[in-house]
Amino acid sequence: MSKKIRKAVIPAAGFGTRFLPQTKAMPKEMLPIVDKPIIQYIVEELVNAGIEDIVIVTGYHKRTIEDHFDKPSMELIENLRMGGPKKLPLLQEIEKISEMANFIYVRQKGPYGNGTPLLNVRELIGDEPFIYAWSDDFVKAEPVSRFQQLINAYQEYECSVLTAVKVTHNSDYDRYGFAGGKKIKEGIIDVDTIIEKPGKDNAPSDFATVSGFVLTPDIFGYLDIALANLREGDELWYNDALKLMLEDGKKVKACVIKGGRYYDTGNKLEYLKTVVEFALEHPDINGSFRKFLKGLEL
Repeated sequence: MSKKIRKAVIPAAGFGTRFLPQTKAMPKEMLPIVDKPIIQYIVEELVNAGIEDIVIVTGYHKRTIEDHFDKPSMELIENLRMGGPKKLPLLQEIEKISEMANFIYVRQKGPYGNGTPLLNVRELIGDEPFIYAWSDDFVKAEPVSRFQQLINAYQEYECSVLTAVKVTHNSDYDRYGFAGGKKIKEGIIDVDTIIEKPGKDNAPSDFATVSGFVLTPDIFGYLDIALANLREGDELWYNDALKLMLEDGKKVKACVIKGGRYYDTGNKLEYLKTVVEFALEHPDINGSFRKFLKGLEL
């Protein structure tokens, strides 16, 4: 019987240079989607899928993230209490944030690359499967969330599972990594190759691997090998370890998220598109915002 997935890791040590000067003092993970930071959407989805422990790998400039998931200050609590019944829902909402999960923070150390945060948390993860989730993109899926679909796939196949979305634009083949392999059933492939930004002509499939993954703990041993083979100046990528796993006969699946919509908030244009879409769904402002957009002379 497969082990229960209880832990998740979120790398959040980057500088967010695409959003400078805004990210000079505020982490990109804290950029708001209307009234909630990007990283909170990822955390809420993890918690709703049953995750209990969330390890966030940060840098020296990311204290704001820790403050956000900490208990609210007494000054803020008193201010909202003084606001009377109208402010009570806000007070209840912010008090819930710190109680969603057990939050653990680790400072990133090691070479550049998205494989390094994993090596930084190996002692916290131990021999358990876990979720590795990016902090600046996500997949909104209904009625079953993206992370729940990944966990369901892991429970069925007992191996690492990659989030996949089917791309529809040729330019996407130059933006994402792609997985290829034998189709097991609709939306699931048994991965035998992973290629980063292959271009349309060299892509092994239309399955772009994005956003978050279920990883088995044997990823750490293969990261050690990738690190030992790293040349000076190179970055350590999690994909390097996954490729070594595949070469060694380890099973990896890619799961196309059903009912999912992928949001990439890591660049300005896609971030703004995300804010607009979520504003049009926000119960407090959707009507007024829609009216405003219709009135624009474009």
